[in-house]
Formats: sequence, C-alpha cells, structure tokens
Amino acid sequence: MDGLPVQGEGIGARVRRKEDARHLAGRGQFVGDIRIAGMQDVAFLRSPVAHARILSRRRPAGMEGRIFFLDDLAGVAPIVTRSAIPGYKLSEWPVMAADRVRYVGEIIAMCVAPSRAAAEDLAELVEVEFAELPPVTSCAEGRAPGAALLHEQWGDNLFLQTTIDTGIAEVAATAPVKVELDLSCARQAMHPMEGKGVVAFWDHRAAQLVVHSSTQVPHLIRAGLAEVLGIPQAMVRVAPPDVGGGFGYKCLLQPEEIAVAWLALTRKAAFRWVEDRREHLTAGANARQHHYKLTAYADRRGRLLGLDAEVEVDTGAYSVWPFTAVLEAAQAGGNLPGPYDFRAYRCKVFSVATNKPPFAPYRGVARPGVCFAIELTIDAIARAVGREAADVRAENLVPGAAMPYVNVTNKHYDSGDYPASLATVREMIGLEEFRAGPKRDARGRWLGIGFATYTEQSAHGTKVFAAWGLPLVPGYDQASVKLTPDGALEVKAGIHTIGQGLETTLAQLAHEMTGVPFADIRVTLGDTATTPFSTGAYASRGIVMAGGAVSRAAEVVAGRIRAIAAHLLQADPAVLTFAEGRIHAGAASLSYADIGRVWYMRPDQLPEGVDSGGLEATEAYKPATDNGVFSFASHAAKVAVDAETGLVEILDYCIAEDCGRMVNPMIVEGQTYGGAAQGVGTALFEESPYDAAGQPLAATLLDYLLPGPAELPRFRIRHSETLSPHTAHGIKGVGEGGAIAPAGALVNAINDALSPLGAVLADIPASPARILAALAKAQAAAVGIEAQALPTRTEAQALPARATAQTFPARATAQTFPARATAQTFPARATAQTFPARATAQTFPACATAQTLPVRATAQTLPVRATAQTLSARATARDAS
Repeated sequence: MDGLPVQGEGIGARVRRKEDARHLAGRGQFVGDIRIAGMQDVAFLRSPVAHARILSRRRPAGMEGRIFFLDDLAGVAPIVTRSAIPGYKLSEWPVMAADRVRYVGEIIAMCVAPSRAAAEDLAELVEVEFAELPPVTSCAEGRAPGAALLHEQWGDNLFLQTTIDTGIAEVAATAPVKVELDLSCARQAMHPMEGKGVVAFWDHRAAQLVVHSSTQVPHLIRAGLAEVLGIPQAMVRVAPPDVGGGFGYKCLLQPEEIAVAWLALTRKAAFRWVEDRREHLTAGANARQHHYKLTAYADRRGRLLGLDAEVEVDTGAYSVWPFTAVLEAAQAGGNLPGPYDFRAYRCKVFSVATNKPPFAPYRGVARPGVCFAIELTIDAIARAVGREAADVRAENLVPGAAMPYVNVTNKHYDSGDYPASLATVREMIGLEEFRAGPKRDARGRWLGIGFATYTEQSAHGTKVFAAWGLPLVPGYDQASVKLTPDGALEVKAGIHTIGQGLETTLAQLAHEMTGVPFADIRVTLGDTATTPFSTGAYASRGIVMAGGAVSRAAEVVAGRIRAIAAHLLQADPAVLTFAEGRIHAGAASLSYADIGRVWYMRPDQLPEGVDSGGLEATEAYKPATDNGVFSFASHAAKVAVDAETGLVEILDYCIAEDCGRMVNPMIVEGQTYGGAAQGVGTALFEESPYDAAGQPLAATLLDYLLPGPAELPRFRIRHSETLSPHTAHGIKGVGEGGAIAPAGALVNAINDALSPLGAVLADIPASPARILAALAKAQAAAVGIEAQALPTRTEAQALPARATAQTFPARATAQTFPARATAQTFPARATAQTFPARATAQTFPACATAQTLPVRATAQTLPVRATAQTLSARATARDAS
C-alpha cells in the first residue's frame, strides 16, 4: 500500500484505534455479554412455509404468560413504512403473523424462559394449522399475469415501478454498435460477525424503557419503537453497546426489537433475544438480488452513446422501516450509469414483492449490482468493437477536467480524476506485460485481467433522501465537545460505531482543532440519553457528518480555550499555538488542565467578558452543498480459471481509491480490505437460493459459503486525495466503496480468461457450476449443437458455489482438482446426487435430514422446530391445497 505519512495525532495520522484496546483483549461488551438480574431469554417460533393462511394457533393451557401471539401484544402497531414517491404501495408488517405468513422464518409466536434453550423448548409446544398458498419465488413469477398476490389490496406484486428517461430513440436508431446483455445477481445474507440482538428492561428510577440494541441507528430506533408501541419518545432510551458489524442490516427497526421491548414495557422486567446464525440465514434481511436486461449503444470505437435498461429487484415480502422496500430500486436506477459520460438513458426499475424475507440496504446499496452490470457492459462493448477493454473504459470515464460534473441522472460529482485511478491500477496489475505473455499458466489454467471503476456517493444530503420519499429524512448531525477540569476532552455524538473506527477518527478531528492530546480525548457515541441527535451510521456518512459536527464544536471550544489562555499568558490570542499538549505564547505555555482549572475552580482568574458558554459546545453540521459527495476507485483483478473444474484463483488484486482527505489512512485501508473481501464473496461464493416452494436452500454455513483467508488475495492499495470542495477538511466517505467493484472486476477477469474458449459469464456468484455451464454453452454453440440439455439459470443458481467431480464433464475427475480441493474435501451434501434438477426433499444435506431433526421437523419443513408436523394433524398437504 502507498501511505501518505503524516506526523502527529490529527488528520492524516496512522494512530492506532482506541477501540482495539478493549476488543483485542476480549473486553468489549456486546448484547450477548449483558447480564441483568432476573433476565429472561426469548425465542421465536417461525413459519416453516413461505405463503399460507393461518387457520389456528394453539399453546398449552397455563402458558399464556410464557408463550405470546400477536393478539397478546395489546397496543402494538404493525411496521408501516410510508413513502412520498407516487405509485408506492404500503405493506403492513405485523410484529408476529396472525392470519397469514409471507415468508419462511416469519415470526408466529414469542416464547419466554430463564434460558434460550428452555424458550426454544416452549416453541416446540406451539401448534399452528396452515392452509398453504402458492408462493411467489422470483421477480418473473411475481410479474406474471395471474400470479398469486402477497398483498391482495395492491392488485399486483409491485411495491413500485419507476422510470428514468432522458431520450433513447435517436441513439437507438443511429448507433452503429448495439450490445445486449442479460445479467443476474444472487440473493445474499449480510453476515455481520455479531448477529442482531436486543436486551430491554424497565428502569424504575428514570421511568424509562431502556433498550440495549445492536443497532447502527439508535436515535431512529428510539423513534420507531415509540411509534409502534404507542408511547412518547421520552419514555424510551436506546443505549447500544458494542456492535459487531452492521452493513445495513442493523439500520432497520426489527420485529424482534419491538416484541422484546413490549415485554419489558408491560412486564417491567429484563428480556433478551440474540439472533443465531440459522435465524440470520433463513429469516434475516436479504439483499443484492437484481436482474438486468441491458441494451447499450456505442460508436465504432466503443464510445458509449446510450443505455436502455430494465432492472428487477426481488424485494421480499414487506417494506422495511425506515428505508422502505424501494431504496434499492432508487439507487439502482440512479447509479447504473456509474462514472461514465453519456447522455441517452432509459431505465425501468421494478421492485417486486416475493415470498422471501424483506430486502434491506446492504453495504453499497444497489451499487455492487449496478457496477457489475455497467462494467460487464463496457467489456461487452470492447469485445464488439475489437479493442482492449481498459482503453474503451478509459475513453468513456468522466474526465478530471470536467469536474464538477452533473451526470445523466443528476448526480453531482464534486471532484476527482476517474481515468487517473484506472491508469493507476492498469500499471499496478501490469496489463501490458500480461498481454505480451502466455494466456495459460504452467498448470494449464486460463489467465485473465478485469477492471471495474465506480463512484460511491457518501453523506447523501437532505435533498437526496427527500427525493427518495423516505419517512425520515436526515439533516444536520450534532456533536458536543467539552474540556474537563483536568484538561481532558469529552466528545459526544449521536452516531454509533459499528466497527468503522469512529472513536478514533472523531478523536483525531477533535485533536486537530484543539490540540488536546489524542490519549486525553474520550468519545461517547449513540446513547440517546447522553448524545445529541443523529440519524446514525449508514451510507458512508459518519466521518463527513459526525466528523463535521465534531470539528465545528471543537473549533468553538478551541476559540474559548484560546481566549482564556491569552488572558492568563498576557498575549495576543492570534499568536497562540497548540502544540505538544500545551498552549504556547513564545517561551511561555499553559497546560489544558490549567485552562480547565481556571474555568471550573478559579473563575476569579477569568477575563472580563468571557464567553458564558464555557468550555463546552454543541454544534450541528451538514455540507453546504446538499447533494452528497463522491468517493471513487478503480479495481483490477488477475485470475486463473481451470476450465476442467471451473475453479477460480485470484492471483492479484489492485485498488486505486480516493476518498478525499483521509483522517486515518490505516482505517481507510481496513475499510477497503473488509469491503473488498465482501465483494469477493458476492463475486464468487455467496448466495441464498430458494426452491419452488419458497424454502431457503442455504440455511447453514455448510450451504452458504463465505470467503475465508484461503479464498482472498493480498489486496494492494494505492491512495490519492482529491479534496471535496463541499465538506469540512475535504473529507468524503469510504465505508461502502470496497464492496462495490469486485464482482465487476472479477467476472470481467474470468471472461477475459475464457475469451479464447468463447465463454461469457453473466451471473454471480461465478461458481464452478456456472463457469462450466458457460463453457458447455460456448462449446455447444461452436459445434452447432442444440443446448437444450444445458442447465437453466434457475437450475444453475440452485447448485452449490463449490462443485464436486461428479458435477463436471467426464474428463474432469477428482484427480483434476488441486490437492486441497479434491472430491473428498467437499462435504457430502455437495455431490451431484444431492442436487437434482429440482430441489426436492432429497436435496437437503445429510446433516439436516428428517432423521437428524426432531420428530416433527422433516426435510420438507425446514427450518427446525417450525414444521408442518409441529402444528396439527389437520395441516396436511391435502388441507393446504
């Protein structure tokens, strides 16, 4: 990596993270670590079917105080997320289903006991009778005439249809080059290290409901809980502990939070729920599932002239609060043009309701999908005109000289040089040397290089969120800064830290403005009882918005420190300097403790007319220009593809990123590494497939594949700093960027590697099964053979990301695998026999068959503990039909 060395402890310094002192020693406190006397644990009975009417629910007599249905939650309203966008349809998401379930994993009953295990045992006693309804498991099914309806009052299954059209007809009629693509991105789960969790209790002294939630947005959760529970916000305190990652999943109001908060409010005791990994995989918020139909028009050199797009987003069953079911669609349509310069654009986006868990914003919010789509389009244009893809890409990027630039969807690119970032990774990856070398390595694998460039809109302003029609629109972020009597500095902000290092970077900004030593700065975040309001941590906004507020408040306090010090030193305030933890006037100096002592303990020494605001200030901040600011980067990947097994190895991965002024380059790199690792998962491994009955087929980490150290490359990063003209210190956000480009760069590299074989991959993740299907299709086309026997896209998506020798062509035996990836290394569940063309009961892994589950949990009725047989003898397939 290339660092920009900066001395000191302020902006630009690589100071170590304050948070790590506790986290690396195992002294962090997460929801699961909280212990309160008499606390009870909660477990939820969840639906085993994707779509059904509930005919009856029964609990054993005497369990009314231990097992709760929706009817018991008096005064609790459903989650209803409104939007001002014309045509948007409301959904009512009940905290627990009462008359109908709309996805596997939807809550039906809440069970309370002294331990989680005992609460889960209570769930076994609940009987529910279903009449199953036809499920909608894809956008195509949801939009088909006569489709089953999730919400009958709508008349269709569209949350929203939106269209952007700047005029495409003239370009379509005259462009000499036309390229068509059909692309898809798999559904994913988010997988923060710590799942969702909540502890709630009644504080009798404060007369408040106290909620310790693993959340990114504590002040918003306070507002949401008060609304749904029907109580004043003054009665609710949300005090998040340490949060083990969020990625967007934890910026939503969750039904489980509401249910547990209701228990604490009404029972005046303490209750806890902690999500387990199976709950997350089957019922947690989903993301990423897009389908693109694209037609691009270009000139004969590959200059992009126009783009005509249709995008489908599989948004699940309900609209999430507060970001709605259609934020993804708004981001998809608005960001599809990416960093490219063209003016003819038409895009129709369909937000389709399906019988799956609700869709949520996930790191990057639509941009990993749209980056994948536009970057594959650029490479397809390059193939069509017979030119090097990197050259075509460079000629289409918005040039640095055009900044500031307003693009075809009215995105205001504030600063940057996009072609320069591409040139940097082109040099880092060694494109020219690669092109002069062999196309295959010593093991016979095909080699390729791919590129992707993106913009990351961060710190979206009030105008942007208002245009999306959200019920809560962010405005100013606030922060408080206080010099204490002993010369330390207290910083308080309503945003919360979820792993992005805000305790460190906000302290660096406070040090930059005041000179108080970094070690003497204490940062408190997120507690609604002690911090000023913030809408929270999302959209790469923290360092811009909260950082701007801290800078502004610290600047005010610094001015007051300067005034008092000048009086005590008998010097002109203008000549004072802050250095080495002291305030200097020539050879004389004072400590910050001296200033604190005078203000708090010896006011007789204060100057006349001293500012009565004292040594503390609360200030609010948002950028003067309210359109957000744009970070950007280019990624380059080099891969080796085994055409016999479909296995991909990432040989090199280079990133040239620019997020404006870096407060802490080490933290920027950590955010980029983590995001890129998630992007590799999106590109090659992660998917949450569903069968035709709406059953999740990746309910454990045996089935849902996450990249680990063996699958990740050594990322190489080079920084540049193009300051934003609109923000404090020229800072831009960086939290989401690393996750945006990898799918585009890696699939372009795979397609480059396979270009001699005529194969083109159009779907992610780029699993061995999909790569082999693309190769077989290309081979069949080359010899003129009909390809009806090839797996369809739906069938390919049902295959595991890792495939065994049995799933490959005859010549791809176990011996063709590298030593660490032989047939024997694959779990028994991933053999060809376990994955017939349709996902039947036999396709479930051996570890999750009827024999291994409780008597009432059969293979057809996963997840465990909520099966048709736990319900009633009357809930048979005949009754359901």
